[in-house]
Amino acid sequence: MSELFELIGVTVTRGSGAQHVHPLLNVDLTIRSGVCTVIVGPSGAGKSTLLRLLDRLEEPSAGIIRLHDKPLPDYDVLQLRQRVGLLQQQPVLLDAVVRDDVKTARPELTDDEVVELLRRAGLDEAFLTRETASLSGGEAQRVCLARTLSVGPEVLLGDEPTAALDEFATATVERTLRSLVDDGLTTVLVTHDLRQAHRLAQDLIVVISGTVVEFGPADAVFTDAEDQRARAFLAGAS
Repeated sequence: MSELFELIGVTVTRGSGAQHVHPLLNVDLTIRSGVCTVIVGPSGAGKSTLLRLLDRLEEPSAGIIRLHDKPLPDYDVLQLRQRVGLLQQQPVLLDAVVRDDVKTARPELTDDEVVELLRRAGLDEAFLTRETASLSGGEAQRVCLARTLSVGPEVLLGDEPTAALDEFATATVERTLRSLVDDGLTTVLVTHDLRQAHRLAQDLIVVISGTVVEFGPADAVFTDAEDQRARAFLAGAS
């Protein structure tokens, strides 16, 4: 599989002088196309910062990020965010009816096209005319997913997209994400849940104290991580 994102010497600095901190420091890694890459690490390690760099919701203070060998700043930011969609932790619905919510970015969509997007997100045709206020948390998150898919992204970012959901809704969203990856959609997810990482990850990135300490095929990282801090965290000791 080909490289999709490449990060070279990426550092994020906040503050200045003696007060500065590095949420991320000297990150070098590649993210492959066509797989589910999961980012894990302790709270405050820099996971979400790393994810947000990929669609320029944050900018690096130093280093280079490339998408298809082209630096991210060379892309128009709106076009980039169509190519790199984001599913956030809390579902944010933008209209009163599901049909209209899904059509937010593309009002020209037909009902049949909206139904197909809902199907890809794991919802049936009956949701087309549902009021968004009546949706459960899991249903709302999948409507947000359908809306994100409406612009045809080649990459889906997820910032703990099931953290606000119950166990049943989490399992449903996970099935949907696996199905999208099986259909060829590259997915990059942040999660605090190592069990979820085991279930979803094909590639795994471990971030600790702003540093990427391990990355590679998930099975290999889980079973044979070289970094002691990564081994401790993945064993549940951190």
